[in-house]
Formats: sequence, structure tokens, C-alpha cells
Amino acid sequence: MDDATTSNDIRLREGSSIAQRLVMSGFAAAVALCFTPGLFTHDTLEVIISVVALLLGAAFVGGIMLAPAVVWIITPDEILIGQQRPFGKLRTRIVTRDDVTGLQVPGSKRAKARFQLAFTLASGERLTSPPISDVTHVRETVARIAEQFGVPNVEAPVNPLDASNPEMHLGEPLEPFSARDIRIVALTAVAMSAVPYAYKLWRGLSPGPVDIMLLPIGAIAAFAVHRYANLVTGAFWIIRQGDIRVERLWGDGKPRTDYIEGRDVKTITVERRGRSEDEHCIVVIRTHSGQRFRSPRIGSRLEARAVGTEIVRRLGIAPENNQI
Repeated sequence: MDDATTSNDIRLREGSSIAQRLVMSGFAAAVALCFTPGLFTHDTLEVIISVVALLLGAAFVGGIMLAPAVVWIITPDEILIGQQRPFGKLRTRIVTRDDVTGLQVPGSKRAKARFQLAFTLASGERLTSPPISDVTHVRETVARIAEQFGVPNVEAPVNPLDASNPEMHLGEPLEPFSARDIRIVALTAVAMSAVPYAYKLWRGLSPGPVDIMLLPIGAIAAFAVHRYANLVTGAFWIIRQGDIRVERLWGDGKPRTDYIEGRDVKTITVERRGRSEDEHCIVVIRTHSGQRFRSPRIGSRLEARAVGTEIVRRLGIAPENNQI
């Protein structure tokens, strides 16, 4: 999934490797197989649940294994498109320069800094490329392709992570939760913990140890929500030439600002924070003082590497500290 440049060629890739597919399929199959004992019971509901779980697991495994891998190679004169499924033949297509009449760069609804190339052909067909993984040079890449194919009036995409911006923005500006919302969540936590206890009393039953234990847990949860709710709002990074401004909130909603300069950085790495390397990778900066700063979610590992590389350049980080 790299739009690396070989001479004048731009390569775009999409699709998981066979190893990644096998891992995800194995996990899905293992979860589905956990429901197989229900098939041998005499409980109709358990049998239905087991059958549904196995069918869903099989569909998930099939979807993972049959999804195609797509490669685009964009040269100055043509676009070579290759598509292959794990158990199928490689299908290729060539789109010449004269076939292209329009170019747009639609963004992604899921990821703010993910862009694809949408070519309009003379026949009226619309072809959409895999995502551009070097998210820090989207404008440059689009301008270059538009010039190569002679497409006029291509609108430059709004890209908060473009290296041409004086400031690169990761995440969204932060706002604290309203006091009303915090009170509602806190009261809900108390009410939910008190429901089992109140229900037992209403039925004339004696509350059990679990019912009694839930009462202080609900009170602790309400206190934690009231005191620390704003800590989960995340962070907003402003990457400038020479430093990074990291904006966060304290638990009471007051703003907190940290600055990271090149001399402060011990290591900079890309890590996965979630289920998928295609959607949930971030940049992690460790400082000499022991602090660890995790960026807002960026996207795929290659997109996160592109951002990390630009951070290294802007902060002037020494090569030995760069583990991108």
C-alpha cells in the first residue's frame, strides 16, 4: 500500500497480505467455533444461536479471504491497474492518457486525511484508485498527475496533514463536555447500580452480596465520570517547524498544553492502537524525561509512517532516534 515513486511512476496499493488475512480468518474461525457446543444441546435457542454464529463466522472468513488486492501504477502516459483475488488470476487493465478527461480527489468519510484519485474517462466511466498513503504530499501528487494527464482545473484537496501547510493538524480542536452531560452520565451510573437492589426490595426479597456491592461501585463510577470525564477527549496536535503543540484537557475541563521540541525526543515510533493496521495506527513520541505522547488516530501504518517522517524532518530528530 505504498505510493512510492520509482522514476516517474506512482504506485498505489490496497488489500491485506495473505499473512494478515490468515491471522484475521483464524481469529474469526476460533470465535465461531466456540459456539459449536450449542449444536449438541437440546435447547432450541442455543442451537439457533450456534448456527447463526457459525454462519456469520463463515461469511466473515470468506469475505476476508476473497477480498481482492488492487495495485495501480501511474506512469506519465498511462495507468496500469492490477487486481487479484487470493485464489484467482491476475486481472489487468490499461488506461491511456487520452482516455482520461477528468480528475477529482474525494476524501474519506471515515478518515479525514485519506484521499483517493477519481478519474473520469471519455466513455463516462469513473475509476477510483486505492488511497494515497503518503498523506503529507497529497497536493503535490495530485498536481503532478493532473499535469501528466493534461487535466485542467483540478481542485486541490483540503488536507490538514499536507507538508505544504505551515501547521499540520492531527485530530480536532478540543471542547470539554458540558456540565449537564456529565451530570446525566453520572446519575445514570448511580441509577443503573441501584436498580438490582431496588428491584429486590420491591419484590420483598433480600438483596444479595452482588446487589449490595453494586451500590458503592455506582457511586465510584459517578465520581470518576464527574472528575475525569474530560480526560477521554483525546489530544489535538499542531505540528510546526521546530516543535509540536499538544493540546489536551484536564479532568475538570481546563486546557493543558505541552510542547515537544527535537531535543526533547528520545524515540519516535508508529504503533497500532486498535484492531486493524489499515485504520488504527498512530505516532508515539517518547521524551528523555520519560513522557509518552500518543497522537490522534491517523490511519494505516504507511499513512502514519508518512506523518512520522514529516515530524522527524520538522523537528530535526537525529536518525538514531527515528524508529519509523
